[in-house]
Amino acid sequence: MRRHLFFLSCILLSSLSILAQKDMAAFFNAAADKIEPKTIAWRRDFHEHPELGNREFRTAKIIADHLRSLGLEVKEGVGKTGVIGLLRGAKPGPVIGLRADMDGLPLVERTNVPFASRVKTTYNGQDVGAMHACGHDAHVAILMSVAEILSGIKKDLKGAVKFVFQPAEEGPPAGEEGGAPLMIKEGALDDPKVDVMFGLHIWASMEAGKIGYRSGGAMASSDWFTIKVKGKGTHGSAPWNGIDPVIVSAQIIEGLQTIVSRQMDLTKDPVVISVSVVKGGVRPNRTSSELLRHAPPRS
Repeated sequence: MRRHLFFLSCILLSSLSILAQKDMAAFFNAAADKIEPKTIAWRRDFHEHPELGNREFRTAKIIADHLRSLGLEVKEGVGKTGVIGLLRGAKPGPVIGLRADMDGLPLVERTNVPFASRVKTTYNGQDVGAMHACGHDAHVAILMSVAEILSGIKKDLKGAVKFVFQPAEEGPPAGEEGGAPLMIKEGALDDPKVDVMFGLHIWASMEAGKIGYRSGGAMASSDWFTIKVKGKGTHGSAPWNGIDPVIVSAQIIEGLQTIVSRQMDLTKDPVVISVSVVKGGVRPNRTSSELLRHAPPRS
């Protein structure tokens, strides 16, 4: 909690009038102490009820209802299930955007905490679990808390704060648009135009009470790639009668790793290439004629 309040203090230092001359650290520490139980409760609720990309209906409703209760201007359904809340300060100034991602991942949770997810759903035609394994439950709870704190000092704000709750950060389902590109396309950064946008990401390996930062890129972007390997099917007992795409694909995967290890300067540009999904074949005693290798991005 204190990490995100410190982050918030830095962002809003130039956007506060009266509070900028006061002991800002003391103010935000007191505000954090007061709202912390509510933040924890929100986070655990979202963790227990995760929703995958473009399907964050329950999450979006809770967010929108909360923002409206604070008196914010609220837009729903931006980028399918995204929510935007606008807090207008009492004085003129810049428009600052604060963003949190909302979606969970298609994973089965195996923890024994009381608020563990037991959700079962489908993703790209497959039966899967759903879990907040990347911290988006915490991000939503944090930004809801920030909105509540700032709405209480509206008269001291110069400019406006736009709270952007983004769906499908982990990627939309196959065949759908979603995430930040769709929200931007639908005007999330306009009316009023956002001057600067900030986000944060929790990190379990970092000591509590600290924040991490660096110049340049901090959290990686990602691209997807698909490679279709076509061979010639044959019985597994006579592989010489076919062209085995499994072997060819294995060689491709191994070769891909040399791009990172032999061609990239990792001191300047950290790069990861991951082949995360392999599909092909229907019989254990017969080589497939096709293999599809698909590497979804990491957030």
